[in-house]
Amino acid sequence: MLYQNNPRNKAQIVYFSHGGGPLPILGDPSHKSMIDFMIQLPTRLRRPDAIIVISAHWEESAATLLGAQSPPMFYDYYGFPDEAYKITYPAPGSPEIANSIAGLLNNNNIPALIDPLRGFDHGLFIPLKLMYPQADIPSLQLSLLRGLNPTAHLALGKVLRGLQHENILVVGSGFSFHNMRAFSRQGINKPDPANDAFQNWLIEVCTGPITQTEREQCLIDWQKAPSALYCHPREEHLLPLHVCLGMADKPATTIFDDYILGKRGVAFLW
Repeated sequence: MLYQNNPRNKAQIVYFSHGGGPLPILGDPSHKSMIDFMIQLPTRLRRPDAIIVISAHWEESAATLLGAQSPPMFYDYYGFPDEAYKITYPAPGSPEIANSIAGLLNNNNIPALIDPLRGFDHGLFIPLKLMYPQADIPSLQLSLLRGLNPTAHLALGKVLRGLQHENILVVGSGFSFHNMRAFSRQGINKPDPANDAFQNWLIEVCTGPITQTEREQCLIDWQKAPSALYCHPREEHLLPLHVCLGMADKPATTIFDDYILGKRGVAFLW
């Protein structure tokens, strides 16, 4: 669809925690494990022809793709030092890929739009600046769906299976723990049984020996998981996982299990 198919091509899919605003790029000590992980992650991946990021920081009424040829920066955070607003990530966009994916979604009864003006938010530019600092891989974003329905986001991922034989990297950029009141800027990694219970549940669901149907049902009913609403008072940072798992249609591998901002977070690769 996007490039000439090569039988060796296979989409790579990852869900990870992108950290607190610009803090990873500013060298915040409480993000050290995450920074090290992000810098090393490309060594575990084939170099993709394009990167598609489902960012927790973009919600629209219809699935919307960033369509700018040269996306500007969108500093969607506030209250940080001046250098946080001088971060750049000049990767090219790809209107062609955006239009192709929008067509795939529309043809499968998921209304999709193109936004030609919106820039990269920090759900994209923070992790990709660590992973691919050369900023030379075409990159674009796909929004979440307003209303944050878990079934709808699994369905979105299932349609994206049409991209499985493309040499792309699909990134679910969220945070497996996202209770803002519980984070620690001091990076104090205190035991938190409630957080551990939910992270362990995520690992079991995403990597364990259950069927894909069972995985999907668990994510639909995620609020029933141990300490779910403590870890996610609002679920926008979890739902990129639903898109990834829906697209992958197989068990994941846990590739990160460590502390960010004093709280345990996990990442998965398919």
